[in-house]
Amino acid sequence: MSLVLDIIRTYRAPREVQSRRMAGPPREDRALAVLMGACFLIFVAQWPRLSREAFLDPTIPFDARMAGALFAWIMIMPLAFYALSLILQAGLAVFGKRAPGARVRAGLFWALLASTPLWLLTGLMAGFAGDGAGPALTGALALAAFVIFAAFGLVAARQAGQEARA
Repeated sequence: MSLVLDIIRTYRAPREVQSRRMAGPPREDRALAVLMGACFLIFVAQWPRLSREAFLDPTIPFDARMAGALFAWIMIMPLAFYALSLILQAGLAVFGKRAPGARVRAGLFWALLASTPLWLLTGLMAGFAGDGAGPALTGALALAAFVIFAAFGLVAARQAGQEARA
């Protein structure tokens, strides 16, 4: 199935898309590719905001801002999302709702990729409108979409883990 169509379908039926994407054996390579793709797209979403900031404050050049954002989104954030998936897996285990780590990662990383259209919109809003209500609202919407998609991903991870044990 097409990646773009899956992203669009996630906004209508997140549980179905997550369940279908978790069918079959867990694939760590696919989860990593999804995570890196999402982080790259969110890095791209930063470009308009960084350009505006460099124009308004030329003491830090645009290329230095881009280098910082590149390092943050391509090197640091993937590690942070792996740590978040470990925390979520441990949290599920504490509440007796065990789920395989590979499935938790796949659900969390897909939630990030599925929410990237809203992160791209947030970046555009920050680039054109600057700081204000528009970027704050779209940023909150993007964060809410990520959290909702991640919750459905955790449910799908638990179900996939139960089916694998049965």
